[in-house]
Amino acid sequence: MSKAKQPHTKRRKLPVSLTPVVFAFFMSAIMAVLMCLIITAVNQGFGDGYLLATVQAYQIAMPSAFICVMLVRPLVTKLVGYTVEKA
Repeated sequence: MSKAKQPHTKRRKLPVSLTPVVFAFFMSAIMAVLMCLIITAVNQGFGDGYLLATVQAYQIAMPSAFICVMLVRPLVTKLVGYTVEKA
């Protein structure tokens, strides 16, 4: 039995030069949602309106987190360079 040949579809990817921006986007998106879930739970508990309040907080937190990650990236890169041996 032979496997049926599937057409190869090439996925479009961003250029490697955008790696820092893509990393910042995903890191800020994930961290913002986790922090919004935690902070909303601490402030108002898991009662009615919890998810709505979390989504409303996320609308502010995600863009803020993305900008902050982009701004502090050079500093963090230097700090890592000072504290981690080169391979």
